Amino acid sequence: MALCSIQVNVNGTNYQSVVEPRLSLADFLRHELGLTGTHVGCEHGVCGICNVLVDGRSVRACLLLAVQVDGQSVETVEGLAEGEKLHPIQQAFMDEQGLQCGFCTPGFIMSLKELLDCNPSPSEDEIKDVLGGSICRCTGYAGILRAVQSAVAKMGGGQPSSAD
Repeated sequence: MALCSIQVNVNGTNYQSVVEPRLSLADFLRHELGLTGTHVGCEHGVCGICNVLVDGRSVRACLLLAVQVDGQSVETVEGLAEGEKLHPIQQAFMDEQGLQCGFCTPGFIMSLKELLDCNPSPSEDEIKDVLGGSICRCTGYAGILRAVQSAVAKMGGGQPSSAD
């Protein structure tokens, strides 16, 4: 199988790599770059656990091939914190018990980051719509919803309204 050369910016660092054309973005991040915060769940794009941002847009890293991000910018959960200081969304998940085992948490956080980057004051319905794209099997969504509402407040967006 012919190999492909790619250049990609991940969490602010430029990488040049030679990969198999069939290598998923999730496997590239985890196995080639050692960024294990991107988890793989269903490998069919259904669960949302592997969400990362590509050029600011949330994508399923299990469905996207590494060669498809050539020349683009990828952001993973590892890229959110500034040194020891967690991103407000990460901190809110901790403060509001928005996680249990934590396996799905990076996917939720990355999807929510896209939402809050685009809309710093989303309605509760908009938040629930984004949360509906990821599946958590071990906790209820009440803590996750509280975490998002807390993150919105911490990021200066105010309290989410209950209607659009």
